[in-house]
Amino acid sequence: MTANTGTAAKKRVLKTLPISGIEPYVPEKGEEYMNERQKEHFRNILIAWKKELMEEVDRTVDHMKNEASNFADPADRATQEEEFSLELRARDRERKLIKKIDESLKLLDSDEYGYCEACGIEIGIRRLEARPTATLCIDCKTLEEVKEKQIRA
Repeated sequence: MTANTGTAAKKRVLKTLPISGIEPYVPEKGEEYMNERQKEHFRNILIAWKKELMEEVDRTVDHMKNEASNFADPADRATQEEEFSLELRARDRERKLIKKIDESLKLLDSDEYGYCEACGIEIGIRRLEARPTATLCIDCKTLEEVKEKQIRA
């Protein structure tokens, strides 16, 4: 592989994928950070993402109601309980994510969205595209992760 081929491959990998069917934001040259268009873009992403998560919660509730059976065989009962347990754990993670989405929507309303809560600099459009609930710039997030690893070690 040549150097040019490697660079082209990296560019393809780094391309941001659509979130909730919403294409990535393409800033215009000289555009102000977190202008109304950008705020509306991220609001749409957050709302669509939350809607998808809420629909998944509804599907889980329906599934658990419809599939709940009192199996005579203890192994079958255990299998079903384990399946339900895994689903509930996933829904709990999604519940926490919905809370983060709601917090991000509040930040949008207060014009604080897109700025690092630790140092105050711009988080960046590409980072927000990758993680719309991000509250730390990449440098502060990296530092936080290093500190967490040191504490665990």
